[in-house]
Amino acid sequence: MSDNQNVQSVDRALTLLELIAAEPEGLRLSDVARRAALAPSTTHRLLTTLEQRGFLQSDAASGHWHVGRSAHRVGAAYMLSRNLVAPALPFLRRLRDATRETANLGVIEDGEVVTLSQVESREIMRAISPPGGRVPVLCSGMGKAILATRPDDEVDHMIRRHGFRAATAHSLTRPEAVQTEIGRIRAQGWALDDEEFVIGLRCVAVVVWGPEGEPACAISVSGLAARMTPEKVASCAGTLRRIAAELSLAMGGRAPGIWG
Repeated sequence: MSDNQNVQSVDRALTLLELIAAEPEGLRLSDVARRAALAPSTTHRLLTTLEQRGFLQSDAASGHWHVGRSAHRVGAAYMLSRNLVAPALPFLRRLRDATRETANLGVIEDGEVVTLSQVESREIMRAISPPGGRVPVLCSGMGKAILATRPDDEVDHMIRRHGFRAATAHSLTRPEAVQTEIGRIRAQGWALDDEEFVIGLRCVAVVVWGPEGEPACAISVSGLAARMTPEKVASCAGTLRRIAAELSLAMGGRAPGIWG
């Protein structure tokens, strides 16, 4: 298939997705084909491909096509990113300038931490995990910081559902180790990824709270282990806690209970 044909197929698929998304009750294949001015066979092929990727789903009883989970997930990610990234950027820049390390913003999604935004360090050797990158929750400072705010039964459920995905020899791989780590995070108010995702990289993270006292996201600073000494980790943790509290207030949030 030529490049032009590939582009045409993508354009047609997105057109079908837009047509179906505009109809809350869904559309039959014949209606989709008519509105898109495509042959029914071509329309069915495109719809089936979108269904396989989770962007559409078909109702066998009614014959209607509806928006699928993947489309909702993309839309939700866009809304979440827009609602969090814009207000957080000035705080991330301050965090970068105060620590001289890369500042990150992330959320948990399906057992992984997704980086939504980042302000890179100006150091020549710096830690970079670009926005959109995904890390197993238990290998991430941001993931562990958010997880520690949740009840023990939710932590256990997350482990049962997603298991242990060790990235390095430092990664957590036992329930007892997770319980100890969660307890430490709750006691000190910040989390540490101590070369648990990438050897030679440390990351300090703190939760940002939403309006209902829920963990809206987490912010972190990440840098080379050679620079992130115990003294600097402690200093970064203090700076993170202060800036996270200010960002929480800016977003109308406040830490609940023992986290205040």
